[in-house]
Amino acid sequence: MEFEPVLTRNLGVPNIGDLKVYQSRGGYEALRQALASPRNELKQTVKDSGLRGRGGAGFFAGVKWDFLPADHPGPFYLVVNFDESEPGTFKDRYLCDIDPHQILEGVIVTAYINRIDTAYIFIRGEFHHQAEVLQRTIKQAYKEGLLGKNILSSDYSLECVLHRGAGAYICGEETGMLEALEGKRGWPRLKPPYPAVAGAFGQPTVINNVETLCCVPPIIQRGADWFKSMGTKKSTGPKLYGISGHVNRPGVVELPLGVPCRELIEKHAGGVRDSKRCKGVIPGGVSMGVLTRDELDCPLDFEGPPRYGCMGLGTAGVIVMDEDTCMVTALRNIVRFFAHESCGQCTGCREGSGWMLQILNRLLGGQGRGRDLELLLDLADAQGMAPGKTICGLSDGTAWAARTFINKYRSEFEAKVSTRDRVAV
Repeated sequence: MEFEPVLTRNLGVPNIGDLKVYQSRGGYEALRQALASPRNELKQTVKDSGLRGRGGAGFFAGVKWDFLPADHPGPFYLVVNFDESEPGTFKDRYLCDIDPHQILEGVIVTAYINRIDTAYIFIRGEFHHQAEVLQRTIKQAYKEGLLGKNILSSDYSLECVLHRGAGAYICGEETGMLEALEGKRGWPRLKPPYPAVAGAFGQPTVINNVETLCCVPPIIQRGADWFKSMGTKKSTGPKLYGISGHVNRPGVVELPLGVPCRELIEKHAGGVRDSKRCKGVIPGGVSMGVLTRDELDCPLDFEGPPRYGCMGLGTAGVIVMDEDTCMVTALRNIVRFFAHESCGQCTGCREGSGWMLQILNRLLGGQGRGRDLELLLDLADAQGMAPGKTICGLSDGTAWAARTFINKYRSEFEAKVSTRDRVAV
């Protein structure tokens, strides 16, 4: 059956950023429908749809909303994660470029469902053009009564504020984002309490990714069963896959969740460029690990990559590496990024990523030692860097990348050990 685009349905429509054009395509009809429906029924529809977060963790959106305390008098906040700093990820920026009102409708509908009266869109500092587009979109919505007091003559009111970040990767972590939103250094918080209980300004807060919110209005309009007709049993709905690296047609493509990695590369990205062979693929942003050439049949959904040793689907930012890629250099670049972006709170992350970088630089400089590979793996498995041992997931991503690259391309790393020490490997 031919796949019907959902998130990219307005791709190519002239002047779609204009409110009137968006409304002529059915825009904000989901909002009208939501305002006339009981909140509990709307939330149950989202839960029944199986919508999972598209920002990396893949947690069920409706379940996440249920964590808001029912007896709290308010205020409640919605913080939209538009930081998108994971290398290889550019789907949210793409959504803003092709259909900005779609984002805003998702924000308003989600805020209504969760009794929220203030929404903050936290956008990455480098997204200058997208910030201007969203600010213009918000202004249009206020002018037409879609934001502010008594939206569409209802008794529901919502204020929406665009907040520009300062370009720190760590602010993509939800509690680091909350700290930055409050005007503080973007350091992730210890949890509990979780944001749903004590988030922005100490109040209950929902945090969702841009793509996740864009899925909400179509679900409200067309129902949970329609949404579940796409994707797999446990990974429902459509997904935006960002494809970059050594391919003929890099870009963003919308497909049902579960598309095989091989199909994504060969059919939708035009294959590996210059007729070369694929050597490896990062399936969802550099923190997820790597798939080898023999693992390209991996389905790109929330369950597929973990079966092949990766941390997860992540953001579905797929990075393709051809046969000429040095995997030691690739890992060094990843670790260098994480070492630079570490906030420094956790010793394992702060020190471990730095030590990893030193070892990888030594290997690439021809001074590799016989114990270096084991040292790298020991660091990845150490108490301070192992998954769940630090305040946020940055250290997990560093460790997962190192573990999968070294274990899957061991001979290439061994070849970087200097001749005099190779006997000790």
